[in-house]
Amino acid sequence: MQFRQLTEYFGKIESTSLRNEKTVILAEILREAKVEEVDKLVYLALGSLRPAFDRLEFNMAEKMILRALGATNEEYQKVGDLGELVVKIKQDLRFKIYDSSVEDVYGELEKIARDSGNGSQDRKVMRLGKLIRESDPQSAKYIVRMVAGKLRLGFSDKTVIDALSYLETGTKEFSERLENAYQIRPDVGVIAQMVKEKGIVATTDEMKIVMGTPIVPALAQRLKTAQEMIEKMGRVYVEKKWDGTRVQIHFSRKMLDLGSKINDLSREQGGLFGEEETKPEFWVRSFTRNLDESSEQFPELGQIGEQILADEVILDSEAVGYDPKTGANVPFQLTITRKRKHGVVEAQKDVPLRFNVFDIMYLNGQSLIHLPLKERRAILEKTIKPGVVLAVDQYLETEDPGELREYHRTQLKAGYEGALVKQVDGTYMPGRTGFNWVKFKEAEDSRAKLSDTIDVVIMGYYLGKGKRSEFALGAFLVGILDSRREERGESRIVTVAKVGTGITDLVFGELGERLKSIKILNPKLQNLNKSTILNCNDQTMVVPETLTPDVWVEPKVVVEVAADEITVSPTHTAGYALRFPRLVKFRDDKNVENITTLDEIVAMGSI
Repeated sequence: MQFRQLTEYFGKIESTSLRNEKTVILAEILREAKVEEVDKLVYLALGSLRPAFDRLEFNMAEKMILRALGATNEEYQKVGDLGELVVKIKQDLRFKIYDSSVEDVYGELEKIARDSGNGSQDRKVMRLGKLIRESDPQSAKYIVRMVAGKLRLGFSDKTVIDALSYLETGTKEFSERLENAYQIRPDVGVIAQMVKEKGIVATTDEMKIVMGTPIVPALAQRLKTAQEMIEKMGRVYVEKKWDGTRVQIHFSRKMLDLGSKINDLSREQGGLFGEEETKPEFWVRSFTRNLDESSEQFPELGQIGEQILADEVILDSEAVGYDPKTGANVPFQLTITRKRKHGVVEAQKDVPLRFNVFDIMYLNGQSLIHLPLKERRAILEKTIKPGVVLAVDQYLETEDPGELREYHRTQLKAGYEGALVKQVDGTYMPGRTGFNWVKFKEAEDSRAKLSDTIDVVIMGYYLGKGKRSEFALGAFLVGILDSRREERGESRIVTVAKVGTGITDLVFGELGERLKSIKILNPKLQNLNKSTILNCNDQTMVVPETLTPDVWVEPKVVVEVAADEITVSPTHTAGYALRFPRLVKFRDDKNVENITTLDEIVAMGSI
């Protein structure tokens, strides 16, 4: 396929706000694509070069892109969109245009992204400039947006999954089947290539767990009382709910050719895990609950070889920082500092981590996710030796609501977040499905306080006034997932609160910096039933007209909030509101797919 043809499709996708129409257009693109190019085509349509867990960044700031365009910042500010700016420039000038293929353009973009070292900035600018000059205006527009990280065609991996079903059946008949395949191998490029070559049935039948590719982690549902949990789940294992960060660990003694960022870090630091540098005997990679690779953040994992009695294993764990002097666990905000990209070795000395392993999904070439939890735990305990870095989670087995309730209270008193309750016979279910896992936690154990915190995503903010004008924002609007829509294959974020009190100036300053890079400059808004609607990256944000933010942002920043209660609301689009909401902490370990749902809000508020 010619890249110009692909960008014509991009123009059609951008011109519609309807998800079903975007899906149909994507299906047309996939139908036209050749097997050997379809993976690259899918990545480009998502504004990337690789899947999320194998991210390849362009690392080109706006000022570098402007250099490639030969444009000034003043010209950019007048237009407000780098893509539209390049169209304007291309229309004023004439260059020889080459009709490049998708693979050709992908190859050039990959060279830009992989270029590093001395002089790389200048080389990136030159390559991008040449690529733009040789492209027609429409193609150049989307190339520039990709490099800037602002393609924003309004869809995600889920839309690609639906489009693949449309490709074969003309309906979403096979979407669930493809989604199940995606849960164990979340790479829509690979899935698209397999579907083009073999069809959906063969693809889904053959899909297997692959070392080095994360599995979509299982997530816990909410039930309000111990009685409800036992009635719904039967006999359960109960574990501590750690206040840490989720880490999926992939370990192999066989596939050393895959390399390891942890091993690379060891070499850079002159033998981080020993006095002398030796040839690695294993590789290890780790991933967040958002499927991002996090290996460089956790050099401790370079020490786990002696604790693992297996050649290959995939583990689910919670990393918790501890005080190296006392051994006591440290607060979440200290643990999360280990997510920094720089100064990792120094941070390790200040906040070492212990990985509390609570599940095993893969062992020596065999998937374990379909085994009951009881069997997986038995295998886990035989696979992990006691040691410093890895610790196998302890649990209580019970079917007594009173015993469950007492365990929960004991953990709260001990400083943990509460308890995780898991069905003894339950399989490992990737994503937020079923009631195999349920969280039982309390944020504030007092009357007139909501018993649990809520994970919300920031949808936009309001400009600050008076003292807060220096922070560019005075309050922010947050939302939850509309689970009713989720069941119909739609993804909607609906409002539950406007948060602006009880926040320090320091936090407001940090939040302003975080939101600056994801603000939507030219939002294409719709109005329906006294609501303002904005489609962004496969998410539909629905906001009351009376609460339309001054600045919209992409739904990427997740925060944890506490509140006094949940009330019925005629204003908020969730139909409910949080009374006296206040920010607890940033949840950098979560994305929009992990936030609280409307069903959970109803259950928490008993309304």
